Amino acid sequence: MSDIRVLVVDDDFMVARIHGGYVSRVPGFEVVATAHSGAAAIAAADEVRPDLVLLDIYLPDMSGLAVLKALSGVDVLVISAARDVPTVREAMRGGAVNYLIKPFAAAALTERLQQYAHTRRQLSAIGPEARQDDVDRLFGVSGVPRTLPKGLSPATCALVAQALREAGRDLSAVETAALTGLSRVSARRYLEYLCGTGRVELRPRYGTAGRPEHRFRWIG
Repeated sequence: MSDIRVLVVDDDFMVARIHGGYVSRVPGFEVVATAHSGAAAIAAADEVRPDLVLLDIYLPDMSGLAVLKALSGVDVLVISAARDVPTVREAMRGGAVNYLIKPFAAAALTERLQQYAHTRRQLSAIGPEARQDDVDRLFGVSGVPRTLPKGLSPATCALVAQALREAGRDLSAVETAALTGLSRVSARRYLEYLCGTGRVELRPRYGTAGRPEHRFRWIG
């Protein structure tokens, strides 16, 4: 698949540049334009036809929620300091694919971009008609709890669980990391957590020398 084209929208020029830099460092993503007002965002979306818009709520001429309603044929990831429930609810109703509250670390945006890319790949692989289990995976109905130990994300945990399910065989932490775009250390943390829940089985593989390699297999 070609790179995912991203439009970055933020009223602060420096913040927009920082967010664009975060996006550019994620493999498979390309920043194609930036905008600093609602009107400019709508015009840029019409001109460059991005796949994804990173949209701020607080814009100088209109609310980002109004921009969200005006956009069509494009996915929107809201990035804003707005944390009140009515705003979050309205963004969800407007079709935002995710909502990230400022301030945040680069890793938080990277995680959401990777999840978005994974969902796009899922959609492309399904074909003309979806089965219920296809839809369940797309909407995150994966048996992964929403409350996880500190430092673990439900979205990333679902990503790791899905990689194991779809592999149909045991995987190492290195292989899981390659499939999900995570680091080996992060992949291993999620794999070990899933082992603790009973959804994943640990299978040591003994070689000719040294410690056995840890292999992980989804058992549901």
